[in-house]
Amino acid sequence: MTSRTPGPRAWFGLLVILCPVLLVSMDGSILFLAMPRIGQALTPGADQALWILDVYGFAVGSLLIAFGALGDRYGRLKLLMIGATLFGVASAGAAFAPTPELLIAFRALMGLAGATLLPSALAVLSELFPDPRRRARAIGIFAAAFAAGFAIGPIVGGVLLERFWWGSVFLVNLPVIAVFLVLAPVLLREVRPTGSGRVDVPSVVLSAVGLLLSIYSVKHAAAEGLSFIAVAAGIAGAGLLVWFVRRQRSLEHPLIDFSLFRDRVFTIAIITGLLPLAAWSAAAYLAGIHLQSVLGLPVLHAALLALPGAAVLTVMCVVTPALVERVGKRAALAGCHFSIALGLLLLLMTGVDGGAGWYIASTVVAGVGYGISFSIVADTAVAAVPPERAGAAGAIAETSNEIGNALGIALMGSLAALVFRLSGPDLAPTLDETLNLPGLVPGVVAQAKEAFVTGLHTVAGVLSVLHLALGGLALRWLSYSEKALVPQTSE
Repeated sequence: MTSRTPGPRAWFGLLVILCPVLLVSMDGSILFLAMPRIGQALTPGADQALWILDVYGFAVGSLLIAFGALGDRYGRLKLLMIGATLFGVASAGAAFAPTPELLIAFRALMGLAGATLLPSALAVLSELFPDPRRRARAIGIFAAAFAAGFAIGPIVGGVLLERFWWGSVFLVNLPVIAVFLVLAPVLLREVRPTGSGRVDVPSVVLSAVGLLLSIYSVKHAAAEGLSFIAVAAGIAGAGLLVWFVRRQRSLEHPLIDFSLFRDRVFTIAIITGLLPLAAWSAAAYLAGIHLQSVLGLPVLHAALLALPGAAVLTVMCVVTPALVERVGKRAALAGCHFSIALGLLLLLMTGVDGGAGWYIASTVVAGVGYGISFSIVADTAVAAVPPERAGAAGAIAETSNEIGNALGIALMGSLAALVFRLSGPDLAPTLDETLNLPGLVPGVVAQAKEAFVTGLHTVAGVLSVLHLALGGLALRWLSYSEKALVPQTSE
């Protein structure tokens, strides 16, 4: 038994692993409050602004599983070191990017580096803690750090922007990366599984290009209306994604083992990793614009308003394993969606003249569900596969989070842009661009702000309905799988 008990080195190793985990998740949200400043400095178009925000998430999500398999084959610590170095270089490039195009390119490079970090970090963590009970506790801490990164990203960005220029939100990564590169070789061990899984390069290309074309189609149609380009890109993207799914079923070493989704518990859990992140990112991004551009709050004030929700979200990640032991995964999975739905509905109380208090209430109530979802997804993914596939399994869990984060901004941001285009003054494609136009009369300003709030309410309503539906589906589906939902205990 003593040989299975982790010593101080394992816990210090966990702290070191959390450094890149925190950064990768934090950089998925740190720009939410920074976009008005970036817009003033680089003047990106409406579609470029969305790409600056979500190309990072799409790059991470598209490549996570491939790099998880690479780590399983060639060495997880080696991949962690390479990825951390590349992440630091790309962060420095993004901080000093002189054009929107270069900023998008560096954000994509940061996403590629982030995709090397997450699955290998989770796999190394599993090696540090061989005992199932302690490993579950460590994974809970891992999930809490990942969730905390998403939650505190806008807060850190707001604090930095209060004193420094917009590039500081990227430079903050460099000292953390430096600490990791110094300590990781000392505290972490290289692990080379006996398996020799192969990475199917065509599958990586099909999934990445299919996702990007599909999202480009949605963004283009929302911003400028239906066109031949939008329709063609959408058809091509959907076709590539279908091809990707069919190809996985014929490969000996697929990027995604779709047979896992035959299990209802696993399926609900992975969807629970995707939809809540989509809701959180969309609500955080649009609410940040509402607080600053509609209500006129300073960026630091807007950042501080997010603190209560971030605290609730992080605490729930830590306590969720104990909660699941008491109520079971079925109740936890369903409850998280109902909590998020209620929190999103509270955003409907916001308006042109106020609503900051309702925003705080929304983040606190929904934060309960967000925290549960983050913790359950990671635990389910790692427990579902043999240890030698831990990297690829962790990649599935993190992929659902990262793709959800990117989809929330891309799809829900496009929905809000569509509502603004249809109901706004039709002078510019976004609220901030409209408000920056010279010579606006008060009536036009009021119409633009009202159109944005309508878009925010539309997004909140759609996401709330989706979470209510998924919560009901969890109750219905998982009622037939009670044995699979009984928490596992180690002897």
